Amino acid sequence: MGEDKAINSKISLQFVFKIVAWLFLYVSFWYFSDFYKANPRIDHVTDAINLFLTLSIIFSIGRFILIALYRSRHANRAVRGNFVLGINRLTAVLNTSVAIIAIMVALGINPKEFVTSMTIVAMAIAVTFREYITNMLSGLFIMFSDSLSVGDRVKIGEYKGRIVDITFSSLIIQDEEEDMVMVPNNYVYTMPMVNLSAHRSTLFTVKFELPLQTAVEVVELEERIRGTLVNHPQLEGDDDMGLKVIEIGKDFVKYKIELHATSSSNRLHRQLENEILREVLKFKREND
Repeated sequence: MGEDKAINSKISLQFVFKIVAWLFLYVSFWYFSDFYKANPRIDHVTDAINLFLTLSIIFSIGRFILIALYRSRHANRAVRGNFVLGINRLTAVLNTSVAIIAIMVALGINPKEFVTSMTIVAMAIAVTFREYITNMLSGLFIMFSDSLSVGDRVKIGEYKGRIVDITFSSLIIQDEEEDMVMVPNNYVYTMPMVNLSAHRSTLFTVKFELPLQTAVEVVELEERIRGTLVNHPQLEGDDDMGLKVIEIGKDFVKYKIELHATSSSNRLHRQLENEILREVLKFKREND
């Protein structure tokens, strides 16, 4: 919450700065028109700055209105999706595009003539960067849809993990080994995709590690955990509760165990996780 306030404060300060700069330019055009006529280069530069500030202010106001309308419309119900993220990213793209046009104006280049003369080159660039362009379009579709959201647990092809960010080029997924994986946005539409968070899952995972010398006796620990959970009233589908090795280090072994609870309650999942970890601690103490 504090981070969101800091970001909003920063954006507000940027908007105020743009307004002040725009007003200053407008006043200068009014009072120093002869100076600008006598100095065409400065006139081009100030025209370019004015173009950028004017359109950027319009984009900022449009962004604020759209987000306000979206939030008021969904104020009384939980929503998924990334509408605000998509609006922010789209605004950034528009501002970048306007900045490029403004630079052309500052250099005395007619943007319309430049684009016309660069049509063939633009087509070649589009073909060369086709993959990135399609990824960017896919990213926009994802941002403005309700199918995926930051924080969702997903499985896309061979990749599985939690979405931590959505960019124009890729989904950034944190997998079960806590590695960051960048999955191209196109994969969402071209590979089999399962959103494990579309409904709250009863599946939860408990991870822990044991010293290498203690891990030799892990069969005993597995039997003790199985004995604790086999008829647990808050668990279901307990036929396969075996420990799985996820990493072997120099002096440790990391394990995980996946279980299905009777509900998707995070509180219940933490309670069951604590029961398992208590057995692990007892086992470690007895074998140290």
